[in-house]
Amino acid sequence: MRKLFLLLPLIFISAFLFSQNPYPPTTGLDRLADFKARKKLLENSLIANIPFESIGPTIFSGRVVDVDVSPIDPTHFYVAYASGGLWKTINNGTTFFPIFDNEAVMTIGDIAVDWTNNIIWVGTGENNSSRSSYSGVGIYKSADNGKTWEHKGLPESHHIGRIILHPTDKNTAWVAALGHLYSPNKERGIYKTSDGGNSWNHTLFVNENSGGIDLVVSPKNPNTIYAATWHRQRRAWNFVESGNGSSIYKSTDGGDNWNNITLAKTNFPQGIGAGRIGLALYQKDGKDVLYALIDNYDRRPKKEKDEVEGITKDDLRDMSKDDFSKLKEDDLKDFLSSNRFPEKYSVKRITKMVEKEKIKPNALVEYLEDANSLLFNTPVVGAEVYKLTGKSKKWKKTHEGFLDQVYNSYGYYFGNIRVSPNDPDKIYIIGFRIIRSDDGGKTFKLIGDDNVHVDHHALWVNPNRNGHIILGNDGGINISYDDGEEWIKCNSPALGQFYYLALDNAEPYNIYGGLQDNGVWVGSSEGYNVKSKSWNNSGQYHYKSIMGGDGMQVAVDLRDNNIVYTGYQYGNYFRINQKSGRRKYITPKHELGERPLRWNWQSPIHLSTHNQDILYIGSNKLFRSMNQGND
Repeated sequence: MRKLFLLLPLIFISAFLFSQNPYPPTTGLDRLADFKARKKLLENSLIANIPFESIGPTIFSGRVVDVDVSPIDPTHFYVAYASGGLWKTINNGTTFFPIFDNEAVMTIGDIAVDWTNNIIWVGTGENNSSRSSYSGVGIYKSADNGKTWEHKGLPESHHIGRIILHPTDKNTAWVAALGHLYSPNKERGIYKTSDGGNSWNHTLFVNENSGGIDLVVSPKNPNTIYAATWHRQRRAWNFVESGNGSSIYKSTDGGDNWNNITLAKTNFPQGIGAGRIGLALYQKDGKDVLYALIDNYDRRPKKEKDEVEGITKDDLRDMSKDDFSKLKEDDLKDFLSSNRFPEKYSVKRITKMVEKEKIKPNALVEYLEDANSLLFNTPVVGAEVYKLTGKSKKWKKTHEGFLDQVYNSYGYYFGNIRVSPNDPDKIYIIGFRIIRSDDGGKTFKLIGDDNVHVDHHALWVNPNRNGHIILGNDGGINISYDDGEEWIKCNSPALGQFYYLALDNAEPYNIYGGLQDNGVWVGSSEGYNVKSKSWNNSGQYHYKSIMGGDGMQVAVDLRDNNIVYTGYQYGNYFRINQKSGRRKYITPKHELGERPLRWNWQSPIHLSTHNQDILYIGSNKLFRSMNQGND
């Protein structure tokens, strides 16, 4: 019997390791069936007829993923949100109303509107492959301006990169399906329908980790289509955001067959560093220009030492003990100060630690390289723009040097480029910031403003009025009539991506919430009219911001409702005194010589209900403080 007991665990372990997928994901069809079952349960629920009241906030919107504007009246347009559904405005963004609230999912990747026939196509599942990018269940279609919706297949696409419509045939459309985010699958690539979405042909498949991310069709000849594919593998512990599957394809037969136009000798980046690709096509006055924006994840060449003053992390990576002893004290002091080392790590102390071989010089580098720093400081090439003109088969990079602060190391979150319909030299790149070029991509100009949020995902350029653009970002919709010099902010929709909610015991009680890229806010639970704009006169909005960044979890000391614990991404937490405004950084730190703690994007905190001086916080280690986060 003892041998049998020993053998059984091995059998189960072997079955787990060698089975293809012991825990397969729930299928899209199962999710749709579950949605129908849930609707029936809600009809018979005890709370079915209890109304909910929206109490905001409306001071920001949330992550916009696409806009589609009427070609006749640009004051009419649709806005698709990452996880807030589809909204429409008929008064130039003054007010919006939702039209996609009652379907199986509210997360959207892309929309396409046939304004002539009042047909709306919605591709569910956001294509910005972030930690808060939720999967969809395929394609929806409305033939009555969004009053009713019909599911039109592709349930395993999960994330839709782009939908484009045939300019004259209302039944023909193409879809770039990105596929599952956290697992490989075959239902990704390019699809075509010729019968209004009743059936789909899978016309381009690269591999199980490379899906369709962008499409453009020639307005002169709809048989000519360009498609971009993207290799990406996100896991809970890692993200490969580039690879051999990232390419651009061309079809000359309406998307039935495809040829790769970024193979060797075409001058376009290839291989393991090729990341997400965005496309823009100009066709007018006999000119054909195809622009491609790529997230080049290859590493930048190291700078020459004489170009950099002082000590850098690269200097310390492979430095010997003897070379460290030769460093100037002032240079080392500047390095520690600029990188915000705790005061206990003085130059004198660190010098002794290296001298006695308690640490190596590289420990100063490892101490700094946590997840948040690597997000911004990994030296990748980043955003690059390439151009293909006329019948040429070779791409040309439009600019010299690097486009800094457009992508950093998270180009997976962006990837869109636009060209003016009337000027082949005017292009827009929308990334962390929005930049414009008036000379075909040789030089660029920043066109954001104080009331324009960062992280941009959608842009429409008016073909009939120069300078009129509509922009979608993590803070909602902005409109400009002078090519980005000045902007209107359209923030009336009551939506956003709350990561977390908390309440206090005040009378009336307050609601606290951390939001995706919109910080942490607090507001009274007393209901108010979210449609009212009277606060514009008083300047006193119902909600107040108490933290920036990606707002995360909140804990309130209920003894006086004054002390709040909250923070932003990757475990950066603070203790805030709401009356005085004072805040103290309380995140536990590792010791010099240890690897940085591993914090989740949304790291958990918990305030004891028995003694509210006791706070818990979790990284890859669990910490407890008995004195409000001081130790």
